[in-house]
Amino acid sequence: MKMINLSSLYKTIYWTLLAFFTPIYSANAAGSGLPPLVYDIGICLFAASVIGVVAVRLRIPSIAAFLLAGILVGPLGFKFITEPENIETIAELGFILLLFMIGLEIDVRKIIGSGKMLLVSGVVQYPLTVLLGFVAVKGIVWLGFGSIFPGQYDALYFGIFIAGSSTILVMKLFQERYELGTESGRLALGLLVFQDIWAIIVLVLQPTFHSPELIPALVSFLGMFLLAAISYCVAHIVVVRAFTWLAKEPQMIFVGALGWCFSIVFIGSSLDHAASSLFDISTSLSVGSGMSSLIAGMTIATLPYSRDIIAKVGIVRDFFIVLFFVALGMSVPAVTDFTVIAIALTLAFFSVLSRQLIFFPLFYYTGGDRRLAQISAIRLAQISEFGLVIAYLGGQYGHLSDAFSSAIIIAFVITALLTPAFFENAYRIYEWFVPIMERCGIREPKAEYSEDEIETDIVLLGFHRVASSLLHEVSARRPELMKRILVIDFNVQIHPAIRKMGAAVRYGDLASELTLRHAGLDSASVIIATIPDEILRGTNNHNLVHALREINKNAVIIANAEQPLAARDLYRAGADYVYMSRVDTARALDDLIGRTLDGTLDEFRDEQERKHGKSHERWEVLH
Repeated sequence: MKMINLSSLYKTIYWTLLAFFTPIYSANAAGSGLPPLVYDIGICLFAASVIGVVAVRLRIPSIAAFLLAGILVGPLGFKFITEPENIETIAELGFILLLFMIGLEIDVRKIIGSGKMLLVSGVVQYPLTVLLGFVAVKGIVWLGFGSIFPGQYDALYFGIFIAGSSTILVMKLFQERYELGTESGRLALGLLVFQDIWAIIVLVLQPTFHSPELIPALVSFLGMFLLAAISYCVAHIVVVRAFTWLAKEPQMIFVGALGWCFSIVFIGSSLDHAASSLFDISTSLSVGSGMSSLIAGMTIATLPYSRDIIAKVGIVRDFFIVLFFVALGMSVPAVTDFTVIAIALTLAFFSVLSRQLIFFPLFYYTGGDRRLAQISAIRLAQISEFGLVIAYLGGQYGHLSDAFSSAIIIAFVITALLTPAFFENAYRIYEWFVPIMERCGIREPKAEYSEDEIETDIVLLGFHRVASSLLHEVSARRPELMKRILVIDFNVQIHPAIRKMGAAVRYGDLASELTLRHAGLDSASVIIATIPDEILRGTNNHNLVHALREINKNAVIIANAEQPLAARDLYRAGADYVYMSRVDTARALDDLIGRTLDGTLDEFRDEQERKHGKSHERWEVLH
């Protein structure tokens, strides 16, 4: 087979694309074509779409694809976009809207109501990881590799870069695997919110890195708090009423949201001028565009229309995310020596290592069991897109060299490419770590009751939404059964709430047949497998039912299935009854349609609320 000449192929692609785009660019220069900025934005979107198609096919994270697209069309690649002003404009637009969307997702009320594990971990994880990175760089310099990190701020930025995880990548993968509602998903989401808040603090302090004095830092925080106060008051007095009017025209919610965002950006940038005009003093109160847009998002996140705003602005969110990361890729300078690669590999290595040295111990010693702590730590092992934002600003402030700015982008791409594998193999990696954790004294939680003290014959395997609702129904309609129920689940955070309802609960990993045999299932009369295959890890309902039937020949085994053929296999494995949530829901909806058509829906609702209570008044372990 004839070998392909890569050099010739590269030249062919280059000259083909150049021939395609040069007429357009020439027309622009002649004044008869598209304006240069519109042309450049079009090139960004075209390149992002082409690279995006390939990325989806190869399962490459989208942000990595956008960065690659920027490199290809920018000065380092085919040079379709070389105007620095246009690149800066594109990046600034994407930067403002990206942080506005992040602000909309931050609900301070939920943070205040977080549990101990999340609160403690969220408060101390970021500074501890920054410290780890700082010490690591100082150690590398002490060992004689100072040429890799010659910059004054390199150690500090290194720690900041490895301290955050990627909200976009992590949430996307949790959603794809239907695990956002699991304990691991909720822990990851909560910690990411705390990391975003820490990143906000970094953004406020970043301009003062060159002169870390207390007064300038306090003035910067004062400007931020002043803008937040103005934004909050205007949002809850004026904006909430304005959105009440705009709600009548849904398409106007988007316009109103963007108008609000840029209004706060304008106010934040004019605080110095206002202080000078009103009080005749020179200050540094002005707030940067990114921080202002973040505040704009946060102050309307609690409004009644926040969900609608997020939905409408979300339509163009991806557009601006594309622009920002493509522009970031265009700003990457040429890699002229091995230093850039060395920094990138070091960043990626310590990003992964810090999850084991900082994240895992924090999760474990603040109340999480070792599996939850390890799985969550593994899945958060990537560099944050917020790190790219901080690096972008660090370059503008003159804190970072071109080599370091390029290295953080490469490190982000490396860890982004590793993230899907970490998600897919998190439970397998956890099993590899089990012997090490055992030797270090990190063990599974001890049972609070001996087997002789628990006399139960109804066993719920796993505790998620179905089991939570089932426990509520039993406690309300058959409370005498509660003392006969045993829940087996690995999430020790919810064990006290389950016991409070009157049921027994024991720590256990459903993937371990040894756990099942030691849990007293041989004497159970009813065993209910409540977790769907999409959430189960290390096993599935078919294997679980098969193992249960081997342990207990006489128990009634109730299992769940998502697909009809899966139900058939579960019956063959030994299940006595298989329920399908989607079928049960469909039958209930069919009944509701019938009652709607015959005009008895209101009577049916009243009857159900009298019998079972109102849905929003239910108290369950999992809300």
